[in-house]
Amino acid sequence: MSSGHEHNGGQHDHSHHGPRVLPASLAAPEILSAWRMRALIVFAVATVVSLVAFSWSHEGRNHILRAYLLGYMICFTFAGGGLAMLMLQYVSGGKWGLLLRRPLEAMTRTIWLVGLMFVPIIFLWKHLYQWAAFPTAGAVAQALSNHAVSLEQAMTLNAKRAMLNPAAAIFQTVVIFAILGTFVFLLNKWSLQRDADPERGTEPSFDRWRVKFENLSGIGILIYVILLTDGAIVWIKSLDITWYSSIWGLQFLVGQGYAVLALSILTVILLSRFEPMKTMLRATEQHDLGKLAFAFVMLNIYLCFAEFLIIWSGNVPDEIPWYLNRIHGGWWYVCSADFICHWLIPFCLLLSRDLKRNKQKMIWLTCFMIFARCLDMFWLIEPNFADAAGNLHLTNNVGILAYITVPVAVISLWSWIYMRELQARPLLNVNDPHVEEMLEPEHAH
Repeated sequence: MSSGHEHNGGQHDHSHHGPRVLPASLAAPEILSAWRMRALIVFAVATVVSLVAFSWSHEGRNHILRAYLLGYMICFTFAGGGLAMLMLQYVSGGKWGLLLRRPLEAMTRTIWLVGLMFVPIIFLWKHLYQWAAFPTAGAVAQALSNHAVSLEQAMTLNAKRAMLNPAAAIFQTVVIFAILGTFVFLLNKWSLQRDADPERGTEPSFDRWRVKFENLSGIGILIYVILLTDGAIVWIKSLDITWYSSIWGLQFLVGQGYAVLALSILTVILLSRFEPMKTMLRATEQHDLGKLAFAFVMLNIYLCFAEFLIIWSGNVPDEIPWYLNRIHGGWWYVCSADFICHWLIPFCLLLSRDLKRNKQKMIWLTCFMIFARCLDMFWLIEPNFADAAGNLHLTNNVGILAYITVPVAVISLWSWIYMRELQARPLLNVNDPHVEEMLEPEHAH
């Protein structure tokens, strides 16, 4: 970035007086094509390594499937969480959302890909979920007699069968993606129509579109929370059929906000090396985005720790094993790393005002936050399986490395589509009252 646009780690030069001019072209920079090619190469390499190195053993195939579920959930985090963040921005208003709107819209338009990613899970889910492996009362009774499930698991499988059976899981998943796809279609369609409005730039146009987006997004957020809770239960919580949690959906919602903000801030800062984001991203808005990310980090800490504290102090036999499985043996190190990476480091670093205004440091921090979200998902998924206690080693268990290569492959494929969608539209909504405000010069700090 030229020195005229960046000073002291990302702050703009204040010697320029008067409003700046909106760039003549708002199209995405050509560099995105190069980034897309890199993502495709990473996808190809990681896929080949995963299949060649780990699929030769039964244990390796199991790890590939579990790691694929991790990658799927991260991609759903970006696509579904991007939709939730987009609707939140429409409801709350504020100029911070103007910079993120097109990246968030691009995330939402990958929802079809994430839906397709669930198809391989359907064909192999009997290796993941007990309710898929033993879908009937007779199968559960046979599994109990063979000691494949415990008495508690057998009773829970029978009690939850109305919701957790293969047909119901497919139906719920189809409904989730159909409804989310409808919201994605409407919000993206209206976004283009707003910029093409013959009355654009006028107060009536601003108000008409603001009300239209608010009316859809208000009810949309409520519907999304319900659908996310259902999906999180079916896809992740039911890996341990006996686990109960009353705030599971809310935890996933906040975790999605955490990861989506990290990716969208990363996207905007990387694009700010080129026009039009070079002109539009001021230190003020970058600072505001950093503060919003900090708020989600704090909320994430609060929800997760509150649940742990309540369950741990209650010491109920039906609930406490879930945490015991994640802190005993080698999992204590993973748990500690999750705490340090997912919570402690982002919390401490985002306290710094200078860091939030520094582009290079925010690039590194947002990348680290995405990695931390993947680590947290690993901690949520792998300990659900009976062999997980002895899996944290490489001796005769090299397949555990699939938890690195498979998510990298899945997320790289998603990133390739995401960047394609970024290129498909101008990077800025021009029919927005905050555009002129963001072109004003910043005051000295």
